[in-house]
Amino acid sequence: MRFGKKRKAALLSLFLVLAMLTSACGQKNASSVGGEADAAGSGGKPLAGKRVALIMEFNTGTFSQQYVQGVTEEVEKFGGKLTKFVANNDKAKMASLLDSAITQRFDLILTDHGDQLLQPGVQKAVSQNIPVVVFDADVHVAGATTLSQDDQKMAELTLEQMKKDIGGKGNIVKVWVAGFAPMERRQVAYGKFMKENPDIKEIATFGTAQNPALDTQTQMEAILKQYPKGQISAVWTAWDEFAKGAARAIQQAGRDEIKVYGIDMSDEDLQMIQDPKNPWVASAAVDPKDIGRIQVRYGYQKLHGDKTEDAVVLQPVYVSRDALPKEQISTTELSKYVKGWGESKQGLADWMEEYGK
Repeated sequence: MRFGKKRKAALLSLFLVLAMLTSACGQKNASSVGGEADAAGSGGKPLAGKRVALIMEFNTGTFSQQYVQGVTEEVEKFGGKLTKFVANNDKAKMASLLDSAITQRFDLILTDHGDQLLQPGVQKAVSQNIPVVVFDADVHVAGATTLSQDDQKMAELTLEQMKKDIGGKGNIVKVWVAGFAPMERRQVAYGKFMKENPDIKEIATFGTAQNPALDTQTQMEAILKQYPKGQISAVWTAWDEFAKGAARAIQQAGRDEIKVYGIDMSDEDLQMIQDPKNPWVASAAVDPKDIGRIQVRYGYQKLHGDKTEDAVVLQPVYVSRDALPKEQISTTELSKYVKGWGESKQGLADWMEEYGK
């Protein structure tokens, strides 16, 4: 009997151990199922729910609007939540907004324009393991990715076409503004071009980032009065907002002998270039929506733990009226007529395929 009791006790202990193991396995399986359910609930996207801050120096013009659209669409693909901060052309305020985004512990920070005042903030974010992707600012911090357009190439493309169109000589007006990294890079190409083409003379230069299109139109109207018909061959502008203002002034004055060349492209710009009565005939640009999409992709590569380049250059294309159809089109249709426009795969990683579904 005593042996029987011991045997029963041993069997009872064994059953208890097995029950505990079964319970533990059940909990583990339940946890695993719950994790799968969470993933399924977010569309199978493990990076869903990330808080993304977009800090902009300005949000002026249709180019910026389409850029923001690209950022927004791509963040939504990844299941993230985007918050925009705009500094209204105040560089110090932009740096302050960056500090605020760091304090709020955003998962990913994107910046648009700005200058070296952003450098300390970007360094601080990286040191706190917050991924940062910079666009169009002269900021270089190891661990952060800086995107830029090939600004010198864009300037070269438009300047060379202008030279061809005016026969290599004539008086031109330049519209640009200092203090912006892309403008400064475009100015480098412009300076080189002018040295190599002494028969092309710059007779006036101006530009401001405050109300750029309207201010350019006003100043261009004054220059047209100063230089009567036949004294200006072309206007070269370092930004599409400048091109819009200059083109409107020239068209309203009936000065159809003057052609305008710009940089950057939006739907509004494209409509002007397509208009045979408009003096704006060509521009060099990267699709602004693509810029936004690519910036987000590099940000999510960082969130995924991928190793990313510190510097990424976006290649532009040349868009001229001669290559476009007579009927009005939008930039979403531009790839049919201009090779290399839109639908860039830059920044896409293989694991991102699930996010496009």
